[in-house]
Amino acid sequence: MTPRTILAVGAHIGDMDLAAGPVLAQNVLDGGRSVLLALTPGERGHPRMSIDDYRQQKIDEAHSFAAGIGAEIIVYDDISDGFLTADDDVAARLARDIRAIRPELLLSHWPRSIHRDHEQASLAADRARFLAGLPGWEESDTAEGSRHGVGRVLRTENWEDAEGFSATAYVAIEDEARRRWREAIAGQAFARGETYGFRYIDYYDAQLTTRGALARVPAAVALADAEPRVEAL
Repeated sequence: MTPRTILAVGAHIGDMDLAAGPVLAQNVLDGGRSVLLALTPGERGHPRMSIDDYRQQKIDEAHSFAAGIGAEIIVYDDISDGFLTADDDVAARLARDIRAIRPELLLSHWPRSIHRDHEQASLAADRARFLAGLPGWEESDTAEGSRHGVGRVLRTENWEDAEGFSATAYVAIEDEARRRWREAIAGQAFARGETYGFRYIDYYDAQLTTRGALARVPAAVALADAEPRVEAL
């Protein structure tokens, strides 16, 4: 994979860690910069822990995961899990981060999901991309304040966002990137199945193998274009 700056925007801590984590790990190994951004901590996802305790645990897990794959991490810890909206404030905040990070590739949720937060995160990412590249919107003379156009947006394959998902790109994942991702994601309680019992790690690791078979490589992550791509013949 050509090294680049990649920003992966998820609704909760763990969403992009699972669906985009191997891509981010591979990008770092290839010499690129990978950034995870969670729009909420995902603090309401534990059936036994208090919301405040699980919020802190999730944030700690996010930082550990990012360190494990060599990525950076941003968490909007003041937005509540289950109440994410793609309003102007959230989109503007994200657009400022896009301008500061200046990604060439933006990864976000597929827009149709059984989880409303995922749908809102997808909308927020699209709106933020637009604002970040909009001439005259909060522009300044600093590098971080100048407009930035994201070259490409791709959607990740998340089991909760499966309706209508059709892969248009595959990223080959090397053994070392897969190993780093597996070790890092094992540090997240929900991914280990300790919240509601879903075997996240097994699911996404198996998906690396099945998508790799389709891409004719040992392991791969499937992604989908945000909009149809028209290419000259």
